[in-house]
Amino acid sequence: MDELLARHKKEQRDLVNRITGLKKQATKKNRKSVNSQCVQLQSDLDAKQKQEIDDFNGVEPEKDVSPEELLASMAIEEKNESEEAVPEAGPKKRNRAKERLQKRLVQEEAIRNQAREEAAGETDYRAIEQESMKKVLAANGLEPWEIKPDGHCLFASIQDQLKQRVGKQVSVEELRKEAAEFVRTHRDEFVPFLFDESTMSLRDVDEYTRELETTAMWGSDMEILALSRCYGVKIRVFSAGSAPIDFEPETTKKKDSEGTEPATNVAVLYLAFYKHSYGLGEHYDSARDASN
Repeated sequence: MDELLARHKKEQRDLVNRITGLKKQATKKNRKSVNSQCVQLQSDLDAKQKQEIDDFNGVEPEKDVSPEELLASMAIEEKNESEEAVPEAGPKKRNRAKERLQKRLVQEEAIRNQAREEAAGETDYRAIEQESMKKVLAANGLEPWEIKPDGHCLFASIQDQLKQRVGKQVSVEELRKEAAEFVRTHRDEFVPFLFDESTMSLRDVDEYTRELETTAMWGSDMEILALSRCYGVKIRVFSAGSAPIDFEPETTKKKDSEGTEPATNVAVLYLAFYKHSYGLGEHYDSARDASN
């Protein structure tokens, strides 16, 4: 039992970190759906852990009756009642299953009505952001090149830009490994990026970079800066409604008798950053030269 409880404690701690991350990424548009998802995640984990404890203790689980099964049962009961020739004297027996079903159906209909009302009154932030991004990129002679929206989108965008701007072929997996290795070998420079607000502590560099290499963990500013330094390129990130952000390579390329010489002829990679366009997560697209 001690081993089971220890695992449950770790699962709860991991879920707290996941929920904190989801809420940090939530926008005004999707905050309600994010909160609902967080509640569901917590409920699912609590139910799973309760079932595991019951199984360990040999407790028989309660049968979960669906609305369809309840309706079928109620129909049979009503048919049997109507076929009885002589009604029994006394008060009518209370049908608790029927009451539970009616209450559940009323609640579900209320939730559906609320969702429809919210959807009808919502501002389409996705359309606004995408239209604004097209204008921002067009003003710079660029256009968005769509990248699959998943945990690899940042690295896939940089992969496309390296091919387009530098003529270098590299895989997403290689980019992840190179970013991780650069962070490990320059850890003092990247420590500020690893502060975890949910625990008010610094994440372990080795643990973070191992996750970066082996999972589909989302990349962010730290990985952009690391890859900018790895490849000696400037990476400019456009976003709708704000000025672009530049991630610079090393500020000097060599020293001479007169001091330091600024880096010149540096290739520039262009990314488009979206906050509202792809559900729960932020997203990066590649920005290629305009085709017209």
